[in-house]
Amino acid sequence: MKTRDLGHWEGMRNLPLLLKINSRKYGSDTALARVDGVSYSYEELDQACRYLAVMLHSAGIGKGERVAILGENSPHWGAAYFGILIANGVTVPILPDFRGPDVRAILEHAEVKALFLSGKLMQRVQDNIPPTVKMVIRLEDFTVCPVKEGKILASGKSPVETECTEEGKVSLKKLVPPAGAGDVPGSFYTADPEDLASIIYTSGTTGRSKGVMLTHHNILVNAKQARSIHEVTEEDVFLSVLPLAHTYECTIGLMVPLLNGATVYYMDGPPTASALTPLLKQLAPTTMLTVPLIIEKIYRTRIRPALYGSAVTRLLMKVGVTRRLLSRAAVRKLLKFFGGRMRFFGVGGAPLAPDVEKFLIEGGFPYAIGYGLTETSPLLAGFGPHNPTYRSVGKPLSEVTLKIYHPDPVTREGEIVVKGPNIMKGYYRDEERTAEVFTEDGFFRTGDLGYVDRRGILHIRGRSKNMILGPNGENIYPEEIEAVINSKEYVSESLVMQYGGKLVARVHLNLELLEERFQHMKENAADFQQHLNERAEEILAELLVQVNAHVARNARLQQMILQVQPFEKTPTQKIKRYLYSGMQG
Repeated sequence: MKTRDLGHWEGMRNLPLLLKINSRKYGSDTALARVDGVSYSYEELDQACRYLAVMLHSAGIGKGERVAILGENSPHWGAAYFGILIANGVTVPILPDFRGPDVRAILEHAEVKALFLSGKLMQRVQDNIPPTVKMVIRLEDFTVCPVKEGKILASGKSPVETECTEEGKVSLKKLVPPAGAGDVPGSFYTADPEDLASIIYTSGTTGRSKGVMLTHHNILVNAKQARSIHEVTEEDVFLSVLPLAHTYECTIGLMVPLLNGATVYYMDGPPTASALTPLLKQLAPTTMLTVPLIIEKIYRTRIRPALYGSAVTRLLMKVGVTRRLLSRAAVRKLLKFFGGRMRFFGVGGAPLAPDVEKFLIEGGFPYAIGYGLTETSPLLAGFGPHNPTYRSVGKPLSEVTLKIYHPDPVTREGEIVVKGPNIMKGYYRDEERTAEVFTEDGFFRTGDLGYVDRRGILHIRGRSKNMILGPNGENIYPEEIEAVINSKEYVSESLVMQYGGKLVARVHLNLELLEERFQHMKENAADFQQHLNERAEEILAELLVQVNAHVARNARLQQMILQVQPFEKTPTQKIKRYLYSGMQG
């Protein structure tokens, strides 16, 4: 292993300098790569980003002007991000699942001057470009496409060679600047630490998208703070599966590895089981950042059936010693599935199911929990694989001051408020909402409810906006009831809300498991569907009794409703609660 020399961090006053300094330190080491595709070394990445910065500068993109990125994860996404920053522009990452009208609203609100756009998403904005946008740059090959009267015009010559595969897909090639392209304006790499680096439009569970303003210092200091949870080295290999337009992946999954000389690989397409299986075997990554849904699905479909599939194993799983032995054996197989080198499996964005977390701890799986928000760059607290604490989010990061605002005198619970160098400047062009989220003494209000125990470890109870006030004035946290429901065998996901004064759960069942259990009835399709419907109602009735036996008296449900379709979710797989707040039955 190479010796860890962190002295070069001192010169990193802004994000472009992170890349410039590390291009010299790590040189020919691979920085960003696509599986079986384009690969950039640290030196090549810095050269490509400088070239893109010159392109933007030549097109009149000046200091502080906004440039958006709309595309799937790839090394070219990272090149575009740093190219914008080198030219002293401001990045506006847009989530690939945003609809056309949402994209246009962001481009208009941020007064975007240029747009990096992938070919797959071209149709989303093809004839609906706001007048502020003067040019579009294709992410696949960095071809410049002028814009006229809201339409993207024919493109010019690409500075990147591409090749077409047998399936007709365009294969990315690296951007190699032509000879003589090394000279750059003196203004490059000169951003002040407090200059704006990014405006990130959230897609939260409340339906109110806001432009979070993060500075170079916000993001860079958060990437450095992450070292207190886990130390990344030059030997680490990241497999990126979450959208780079989300702060969680952009800071922890892009800035952290580049800060420490690691390598990041991107996959072509969504992280389905069929796509991940061969990639994990091929790459054997040491690090992945995920949302709970990924590991929960693996546990419920692959591991739990093996552990509880027979009367003998069910009995053994009730005894602590044998349960831990069986869990460790299952984790050994799980680690082999992930390629055999996994040492950091980060989980964030939403709470992890209690039964899954218990298995991970007892089995010794190297999972980690991180807590934060887009507004906090994003990390506020967390723990690494060597010090997991069940049902917690670990300790606050260094330089983060965290306290409980107006705590309950009995439970010590209250809203979590924070101060620190990673807290946003505010919401772009929205002073009113910015003022709402800061206390009089300058603490940022997270909107999350929790408490800090005697060891200084933070525990989250739920979102303040989701909390339900019971008939006797007691607090009911729907997330805790949902965790109990979701631990049941036939449940895929659930949502607890209050309808007409009643505490109700909408439950989406695991239809694949139901169909598998009743395969023998498939000969008659009509009878099979009727039996499935009847069994679904029986399961909900049984669930209602089981769940009410495991929750506090004030949190008992009055009704369960079958949710036929999966819930709509944010990019971090949190259910968009506001879509279901007025629904009944």
